[in-house]
Amino acid sequence: MAEDPYAIFAEWMAEATASEINDPNAMCLATCTADGRPSARMVLLKGVDPRGFVFYTNLESRKGGDLAANPQAALCFHWKSLARSIRVEGAVESVSDAEADAYFASRSRGSRIGAWASRQSRPLEGRFALERAVAEYTVKFGISEIPRPAHWSGFRVLPERIEFWRDMPFRLHERRVFTASGPGWTTEALFP
Repeated sequence: MAEDPYAIFAEWMAEATASEINDPNAMCLATCTADGRPSARMVLLKGVDPRGFVFYTNLESRKGGDLAANPQAALCFHWKSLARSIRVEGAVESVSDAEADAYFASRSRGSRIGAWASRQSRPLEGRFALERAVAEYTVKFGISEIPRPAHWSGFRVLPERIEFWRDMPFRLHERRVFTASGPGWTTEALFP
């Protein structure tokens, strides 16, 4: 394996993109409330750069509340077709307004309307309430541009630890951990 975890991630993501049937960028996001109660859900990776791993969400959702109260998270990518996974742990920061605006503008019109219509993670009295909200925002915006709502943005997980796991025969798996150390990384192999 290379010594740069981002290079390894890029290589594995490219292989997953070629082999996974659906959503190779799907990742499990784990957060905790201020008092340490964990919660996990699937989200989609929307960017990776030398600073970290980016996803977008409704800031008023359960995950948004968790991250506001406890800005730490863990991610887990699992690619069954490749028999590989990657775990990422670290602090979380908000993306810039410019980044959020650019990504929001790249979404389909229906997804942008959905961001306005959905009161994510809050009780829904029935499907009709969601459909009514979608219809109301569709009429409100008509054919005009749809701005990013103030309650919708993104987060970047700043990795402090990245573990690469590869399935091997007899459950003697290969595990390699990169730990942030100053401007670089220390690395070690782990017992399976």
